Amino acid sequence: MKRFIEDSLLEWKESARRKPLIVRGARQVGKTYSIQKFGRSFFPRLITVDLEKERNLHGVFEVDLNPTRIISELEIFLNTKIIPTESLLFIDEIQSCPRAIMALRYFYEEIPELHVIAAGSLMEFSMKDISFPVGRIQFLDMNPLTFPEFLIAVGREEAANIVLSKPKSLSAPLHRLLLDELKKYCFIGGMPESVKVYIDSKSLQESFLVHRDLNESFRHDFSKYTPRIGIDCLDSVLIGTARHVGQQIIYTHLTDLCTHPTVKKAFYTLCKARLISKVSSASPAGMPLKATASLKRFKAIMVDIGLWQHLNDIDVAKEYPKSDLLSIYQGAMAEQYVGQEILAAQNSSLYYWSRSAKGSTAEVDYLAVIDGKIIPIEVKSGPAGRLRSLHLLLNTFQNCPFGIIFSSAPFSELKDQRLKFIPLYYAYSMMKSD
Repeated sequence: MKRFIEDSLLEWKESARRKPLIVRGARQVGKTYSIQKFGRSFFPRLITVDLEKERNLHGVFEVDLNPTRIISELEIFLNTKIIPTESLLFIDEIQSCPRAIMALRYFYEEIPELHVIAAGSLMEFSMKDISFPVGRIQFLDMNPLTFPEFLIAVGREEAANIVLSKPKSLSAPLHRLLLDELKKYCFIGGMPESVKVYIDSKSLQESFLVHRDLNESFRHDFSKYTPRIGIDCLDSVLIGTARHVGQQIIYTHLTDLCTHPTVKKAFYTLCKARLISKVSSASPAGMPLKATASLKRFKAIMVDIGLWQHLNDIDVAKEYPKSDLLSIYQGAMAEQYVGQEILAAQNSSLYYWSRSAKGSTAEVDYLAVIDGKIIPIEVKSGPAGRLRSLHLLLNTFQNCPFGIIFSSAPFSELKDQRLKFIPLYYAYSMMKSD
């Protein structure tokens, strides 16, 4: 499968300021596959060290953090030469050996000509108790397949080229085809195994079985997160969060199995595991959005839309025939999809806007930064006249040049109202700055 992260990896390889790179992401999003494919394509030698499978190699990092000695011993264990100017050293599942994370600093300082990439999930849990090499490493986040990546994977490359281009009006048949492909993606999701199973079997039901297996795999990992939160509580909070996508998170609404403090701890634990992403309320008055992010008012989205529909136990026979994604699960599917595409395209945190005033509330689904400007985003099927909150935001914050409405409608603009109606299938490309 072609993954867009390969372009970022190539930029890293060619950068004069290159540092050891850590690729982060939830389990099963394709980190190992993409890095090894990149290594085989752009380096004479790919050296892979899997610290979860080969736990005997942990001892190499325990003696000291001297990179020359570490390389020398790895060569003996792996029976291969690691040549700095030719090799990509790929340290997989690095979270299982915190000392290896610490060693990355010394690779940067003493053997800068060696290309080093590490990958892992549950990284935040491994880094909390070590001396972290701040300023000596780079990070790159990896997500499930985006909609354009999905199209490429299933052999729809021309369709992918269209949705990766600048939004424009398309013929009615082509518009309908892209919406149909998008609906298929929203049920299959972007987890590589689910996509591969669908490609091989042409069966949605087979991909749904993968969602079940992946969920069980994540539940198995729960015991690694913290001994102070029970598996049942984490599982219940995960399901509760999935069922509240598009709504402000209130801990007591997620589950009644645990106390408020434990639910809160479970929620942030799942954020650290990258199974969910927090969407904080922020002000569009200026940048950075992070500076005004609320600690108390926030929503959340799931790591993958396919897993989202599995956790919600959606009645596929009832929901799949619907022609408009905005009508599925009260619009939550479309909001999950758009949030997921923004997250992948911008590689940054997610935000939205909300205002509570006496007798009046207002909310806009997302805020994004495009070409240095804050752009409010709504995911709606209604006409411009029903976009009260978006009009209020645009009138209040003149620094926002226009608003975007993602929907199943064709492309159109209302320049006098500073609105752009963008078909949902353009979500990823619209979020990429020029």
